[in-house]
Amino acid sequence: MFSLPFAPILLNYEQKNSVLKLVIGNKNYSSWSLRPWFWLKQNQIPFEEIRLPLFTDQWHREIGTYTPTRCVPVLIDDEFCVWESVAIMDYVLEAVPTAKGWPADKKARATARSVVAEMHSGFLAVRGELPLNVRARCSRSAADFSETAQQQLQRIQTLWRDCHQHYGQHGPWMFGDFSIADAMYAPVALRLITYGVPVIPEAQYFMDAIQASDAIQQWSEAAIAEPERLPYFDEKCQ
Repeated sequence: MFSLPFAPILLNYEQKNSVLKLVIGNKNYSSWSLRPWFWLKQNQIPFEEIRLPLFTDQWHREIGTYTPTRCVPVLIDDEFCVWESVAIMDYVLEAVPTAKGWPADKKARATARSVVAEMHSGFLAVRGELPLNVRARCSRSAADFSETAQQQLQRIQTLWRDCHQHYGQHGPWMFGDFSIADAMYAPVALRLITYGVPVIPEAQYFMDAIQASDAIQQWSEAAIAEPERLPYFDEKCQ
């Protein structure tokens, strides 16, 4: 159905008048799906959403037709696919350079790229002990998490504080204006809300910005309405 993922890009989607398609998993559970979805919505870039519920018969039957990695998210542009969250956002940013992507200031931009890379490769204990579960609500104390997870939670809050204090005081996001960095950390904010994890006052601005976003509210409403249940995720908040 689609060409190999390393096929050459001939034209951007605006020139072809084609519609971008974003393949995602469950809105309630798929943190990686949320990242490019949120960024596209926040930038008002039109796309068609293709939702494949994780680990269902539909998932196993269809995911291989969109990407050989069999992972989400995947962006489909005509017959070309991009299969990684940051790569998806960068790909669209090249076609729509007016979108909010990276900070304009050189040092802010380098910092944003650094924190995005840190999110992409790190915080494994937080991911494992606080999986995304948008519709769940519970209250957890520090003692409920491993020492590693506690350290990572502290690092995340310090990161939010430092980015805003150094580069973001002119706006509500990590670097003032919305950026790819905000999209990458949005699922973490939703995790902290789910598990009732308190944040330091200097990091609360990011939680407030996420909760105030129309796109995040839309995602959350859809997540609540999803019929699928994944015990591994749900049991973490019982």
